[in-house]
Amino acid sequence: MKKIYLDQASTSFPKAPGTAEAVYHYLRDSAVNVNRGAYDDAYSVEEQIFETREQLRRLFHFSSGKGRNVIFTANVTASLNILLKGILKPGDHVLVTSMEHNAVMRPLVQLEAKGVTFDRIPCRSDGSLLLHKAEELLRPETRLLVCLHGSNVCGTLMPVQEIGNFCQKHGLLFILDSAQTAGVFPIDMEALHIDALAFTGHKGLRGPQGIGGFLIRDALAKETVPLLSGGTGSISHTEEVPAFLPDRFEPGTPNIPGILGLHASLTYLEQNPPENILRHEMELTDYFIRGIQNIDPSGTRLRLIGKKGIEGRCAVVSVQTPGIDMARAAFELDSEYGVMTRVGLHCAPNAHKTLGTYPEGTIRFSFGPENTKEELDKALQALSRITEGREEEKSHGI
Repeated sequence: MKKIYLDQASTSFPKAPGTAEAVYHYLRDSAVNVNRGAYDDAYSVEEQIFETREQLRRLFHFSSGKGRNVIFTANVTASLNILLKGILKPGDHVLVTSMEHNAVMRPLVQLEAKGVTFDRIPCRSDGSLLLHKAEELLRPETRLLVCLHGSNVCGTLMPVQEIGNFCQKHGLLFILDSAQTAGVFPIDMEALHIDALAFTGHKGLRGPQGIGGFLIRDALAKETVPLLSGGTGSISHTEEVPAFLPDRFEPGTPNIPGILGLHASLTYLEQNPPENILRHEMELTDYFIRGIQNIDPSGTRLRLIGKKGIEGRCAVVSVQTPGIDMARAAFELDSEYGVMTRVGLHCAPNAHKTLGTYPEGTIRFSFGPENTKEELDKALQALSRITEGREEEKSHGI
């Protein structure tokens, strides 16, 4: 049975052409460290890492920064922890949306125990933001607004331009979690007034797992206390943390295989414009949503969660199977039909409370540039058979 991978919101597959080869060749042919070795091979790898920083700066239109303002971490979660725990102090107040992932919420709940407070800007039952409600939540001590760009639960996009304008108007820092959108949707840090942007390499950027990072403005970097410290290979005569970037936030040996894999995937993206990827993914999303609606227009056995069209959303679609255990349905999708999805709360409990899907969660389908309508047809047929079969069982009292 041929497998159909529809869990792209978790991690992309297949990876961009050249990505695996870049990781393999580095590990096989050199595997040298950087910022330590005084020899050509080390300098060559350092140059590739520098080029990767520049690629990311160009991708996110970060014209006010330089390559050194691109910091590498393990993932979006690590980046958000560094930013939130390094910026916020007791007494500070934060605004978030009611759709946030635990990558934002768990650090904030930790900080709450140390005197940081936060309020959630409410969203509608389809996940769309009620930004005008943010005005009511502002306090004199409100320091920043942090939010995701696209929901990993239902695909709803946040109005980042309006959010950036709101932050600019009220003198707030704006931190964006781009986990579900980087590499697919255009993100212009200058136009959106973003002060720091957290990204991961293994989703829309189609690089390896274990590599991510953030882009940060100089002024904010200076006042952000590093979460980790240690050897950087620079200013080794002192035990003080370097004040300059990227060393200030990059202690220890970096994930060089991950960075070089990301370099390859970014090179592929530069040669294959993201707007083409976005168009394809939205066509698939529209096709799948229409298919769900055709299977069960009433929504009694197959309930579509979130927006009913593709406007204001990314390529993530969640459904519920009322009266049928969703874990069982997801298991059967894989075991009987080869369709790989994710089921549960997707690390975003409050998003499910907003959507009305808590505590059951959803079955999530998410699409990438290599998925096809033929694959979606098979997934839709599988969903129809599974839910139709359960309805027959229920009608016979089974």
